[in-house]
Amino acid sequence: MKILIVDDNPTNVIIIREILKKEQYRNIATASSALEMLDTLGIEAQGASASSKRVDVDLILLDMMMPEMDGIEACRIVQQYEHLKDIPIIMVTAVGDSKKLAEALDAGAVDYVTKPINKVELMARIRLALRLKHEKDWHKEREQRIQEELKLAAMVQNAVLSSPIVENLFEVHALYQPSAELAGDLYAWFSLGDGRYGIILLDMMGHGISSSLFCMFIASVLKDTVTTYVEPEKVIQELNRRFNQLHLDDQLIQYYFTAIYLVVDTRMKRVDYVNAGHPPALFFQHNGDIMTLDQGCCPVGLFDRIEHMEPRSFHYEGDAHIAMYTDGILDLVEGTHEDKLEYLKQHLAGSSQWREDEMKEHFFLEHPAGERDDDKCLVWITLKETEGDGNED
Repeated sequence: MKILIVDDNPTNVIIIREILKKEQYRNIATASSALEMLDTLGIEAQGASASSKRVDVDLILLDMMMPEMDGIEACRIVQQYEHLKDIPIIMVTAVGDSKKLAEALDAGAVDYVTKPINKVELMARIRLALRLKHEKDWHKEREQRIQEELKLAAMVQNAVLSSPIVENLFEVHALYQPSAELAGDLYAWFSLGDGRYGIILLDMMGHGISSSLFCMFIASVLKDTVTTYVEPEKVIQELNRRFNQLHLDDQLIQYYFTAIYLVVDTRMKRVDYVNAGHPPALFFQHNGDIMTLDQGCCPVGLFDRIEHMEPRSFHYEGDAHIAMYTDGILDLVEGTHEDKLEYLKQHLAGSSQWREDEMKEHFFLEHPAGERDDDKCLVWITLKETEGDGNED
């Protein structure tokens, strides 16, 4: 515990130091001016950058009236530095001007004591300031631990996302931009053998830790579910059953997720799919026609069993591609739902080959303020007419 006394009057410094020593505060430093105090804190001069290294000072007793620079101005300078602003500053003043005292508090001082120094009052204010600093430090350390854990969780969450596949008749790629450290979008794909692939994209309701945890639960059961049940209707029903096993009935919020799941058969050139309340995927055919893979049933998790599910199928020929996306992509475009779909059709049409840089430019640039309203995910499936040179990543 280190206390810094700043006063141009040596007598005042001696008085305060002796009071502190009698109260068992032994780690005491002194400065005879505001400029010397700034130097002690690593600030060479007003406006100069300060080292972000932690300063070994826990509290400052700062005289308000000093030559060259008064305590109020020095206090303002300290508040400009993030790593210094939490050091409590108690003004020591002979000034009884309430406006000056208010100015000192506005400048960042946490309290003040008046001269001549009253020992009881001084120690009470010091103990209060140190207690508040201790609590603030505890909360900052806790917040730092939480942020580190969130970053680790985000790394784990990112690790479960499928890697791109590039094969002779089939490719699948994705771009993903979470709105925060943890996100509620999830994509995955699995080889089902005999030239078939299962691809799913889902969007969990909400954001943050709860949504990401639900996503991780779904990720943990996806491979077993897809490879066991294969068919779109059975896979979605099984995910609905697994999700309802979490027993969320007592929660005030109704958790659920939208999803679109495809089975692509590259030998039969056929796609089977179910859309569970998800934005419609877009199928771009070789002749320029565009098909929307519309909603076929309600989102997953709303009911014990999904009724009136509508599995659908279509065949393709020639080089074609399918674009799957989440709400965050749609929200980039203003206007009606039809306006948004037209925008996507315009910018996702063209060559069936994966165009990563182009997609990033259209859909994944940061907002000017650096904030995003929703997770954004785009999955691109390339369907090839004939075998060419390909390799698996």
